[in-house]
Amino acid sequence: MARGGARNRSGPQPDPSSGRSDRRGVKFSALPAEGYAGAAPEWPMPNQSDRESELWAWAWSTPQACAWAQPSESWRLHTIAMWVRTAAVCEGDEATAADKGSLHRFADQIGMTPAGLKENGWAVAVDEVGARAADRPAAESTPRPARRLRSADAQ
Repeated sequence: MARGGARNRSGPQPDPSSGRSDRRGVKFSALPAEGYAGAAPEWPMPNQSDRESELWAWAWSTPQACAWAQPSESWRLHTIAMWVRTAAVCEGDEATAADKGSLHRFADQIGMTPAGLKENGWAVAVDEVGARAADRPAAESTPRPARRLRSADAQ
């Protein structure tokens, strides 16, 4: 068994707003909250089921897919497909505890959990402007009242 040294998930995850992370140069890549608009790549495994096809299409519409679509991330395709296949298995009654544990590990590896996002150095960007616009009441269609105050003639 390995001894000493940093291990994946040993200690707290980096916090992008901490001074220590600033000194170490930890920066998180912002993923767009609206998700990925591109086409999903071809399924990389044999014998894709209908449910796997649905989950694959959904996965490629998430914010994480923006990171997966980068050419440097193409090595993740098989892991993403394994997550999709395991998720489909876990939806059924025959899923074992090992299947469910594998699902969580795959989700962490591809950034589908909050811990996985941090582990990969990703953060989903918050659309603050859009949220504020949605909270604003709708403009009324009634005409504005005539001005009530008029300036007085100077004497």
